[in-house]
Amino acid sequence: MDIVQIVGIGLIATFLAIVVKEQKPVFAFTITVFTGAIIFLYLIGEIQHIIQMLEGLASKANIEIIYVETVLKIIGIAYIAEFGAQITRDAGQGAIASKIELAGKLLIMAMAIPILKLIIETVLRLLPT
Repeated sequence: MDIVQIVGIGLIATFLAIVVKEQKPVFAFTITVFTGAIIFLYLIGEIQHIIQMLEGLASKANIEIIYVETVLKIIGIAYIAEFGAQITRDAGQGAIASKIELAGKLLIMAMAIPILKLIIETVLRLLPT
């Protein structure tokens, strides 16, 4: 999907949400969530293309695929947490949005530990003893 189309969908949804918000705030919020989901679904093809490209590069560089998958999962957690926090903040629940962001950060840290361990072990092997 072209960025112009995505922006068009976003602008139309914004206009609809503003008009509907005065009469039915719940419908305005539903429009916001639905629009975010539609835009995300349109981008799934691009995401798949990026993942395939990164896996191909990792294969050529002889990098174990488990590390590439971990990095991709970390990126996915970051995007999903940000999306959830934005939707929650739009609903007026800033405290819950902050907790979603905290949970995303903690999950990212937990998933990054094996990669950090590998980096530290590699540096230690390179250092003269």
